[in-house]
Amino acid sequence: MKIIIVGGHGSIGRRVVHVLAKKHDIVTASRSKGNVNVDLVDIESIRELYETVGEFDAVICIAGEAKWGAMTEMKEGDYYVGIRSKLMGQVNLVRIGMEYIKPNGSFTLTTGILGDHPVDQTTSAAMVNGGIHSFVKAAALEMTNGIRINAVSSGLVEDAVEKYQDNFPGHNAIPMRKVVNGYIKSLEGKGNGEIIKMYDNS
Repeated sequence: MKIIIVGGHGSIGRRVVHVLAKKHDIVTASRSKGNVNVDLVDIESIRELYETVGEFDAVICIAGEAKWGAMTEMKEGDYYVGIRSKLMGQVNLVRIGMEYIKPNGSFTLTTGILGDHPVDQTTSAAMVNGGIHSFVKAAALEMTNGIRINAVSSGLVEDAVEKYQDNFPGHNAIPMRKVVNGYIKSLEGKGNGEIIKMYDNS
């Protein structure tokens, strides 16, 4: 399959690219790295991505930003960082991508444990993750031509423990191979409208 991976150079993205490139044709995209540039907050940039790549079989997005901070200190504009980037950026990848994707293709979005188990200072990030979950479930009802959509939601991944462990007290680190398997399940499986959770439910 020809797969566009947005965010293929991050801690999770590069692992996904490494595994999937063994059997698929990978096109990486990001703001400054990869085969093609794309800015998720710019609709025209997203359309240009698809025009450049041409026909493809799947999109995997492992990108998007959201601001962390105390709710009492967050301004309205701080919330729009996540809304414009991680939420609407991924929504627009799907909306516009529907015009270009091959029949029986798939979209895989990325959220995280905060959608179900928020921690301190994550009102914006948790809100965005929850919004993506709901979008995926609703969008799956309207997919045509055999196209599927899912989201992979991970907990604190092994490669990010040193940086974020203080924000996730008591959380078990998720092995990177387990996280990668979530993307493989979405891409090569038959599920549609699923939130593939790669973390403990406790």
